[in-house]
Amino acid sequence: MKRFFFPILCVAMMLTGCEWLEENVPDELTEGEIIEGLKTALNVGTDSASGNLSLTDGYYGNILVKIPLPPEAASLRSKINGNSTLALISQTIGLEDKFEDVIKTVNRSAENAAKEAAPIFKNAITGLTISQGWDILHGVVPTDTKSTTTEGFDSTAATKYLSMKTYDPLTSLFAPKINAALDKDLVGGYSATETWESLTSTYNNFLARTDVQAALLAAELLGQDLDLPASINTDLGVFSTQKALDGLFLMVGKEEIKIRRDPLAWAQTVVGDILERVFGSVE
Repeated sequence: MKRFFFPILCVAMMLTGCEWLEENVPDELTEGEIIEGLKTALNVGTDSASGNLSLTDGYYGNILVKIPLPPEAASLRSKINGNSTLALISQTIGLEDKFEDVIKTVNRSAENAAKEAAPIFKNAITGLTISQGWDILHGVVPTDTKSTTTEGFDSTAATKYLSMKTYDPLTSLFAPKINAALDKDLVGGYSATETWESLTSTYNNFLARTDVQAALLAAELLGQDLDLPASINTDLGVFSTQKALDGLFLMVGKEEIKIRRDPLAWAQTVVGDILERVFGSVE
């Protein structure tokens, strides 16, 4: 008899847990093989998430993970655009364009760094124990000491486990990669660092203008104190790294949910003709 090839069979097990397992898993499959199958599924899922994010517009073109302006800069933009006089000046001198330049180049930097995430995920997945694997299959988030107790089935149990295991090493990995990417000329010959410096410089010039000062004074007299800061001090690298990782884990979670909901369709789209080899007929 042909034996079932265990990895994709175990992906299907993620869908419904024990009942599916008892009815469909061949007796010759060992616990070790089942967990190895889960690891294979997780590897493909994390590869898919990080691979998609590393494409052009992986971050920038995806509203779910698109990295916005740092809160400090976003607040400035909102305050300026909320005043018609300041908004017109901002448009005229190109300050509004600088905000958009920063958003685009920061997202391009995250896309450039995302391809480096896969090896970190693989290390965490390789270390998955049989006990932890069973917890994940049944929608429980494992910890180093014991399983967490949750109400119901957690369809992102694997993602949460990976987050616990990889967030710090991914931060250590992403931080220099993001910082290096921030210095690359990724959009129109400009880097995110340059667009950020251009934004802060343009903002400083904006504040120094007499017409801006007059508009601020007028707003204050009308009881609309805009309280614009004297400078923008956000650490762009730290902010971009955190947001890039938040987006990465969000997409890994989506891949996990996709596997659980329709494992066979997922297997067909990701690994092509492997189902023919997996579910071989009995000789």
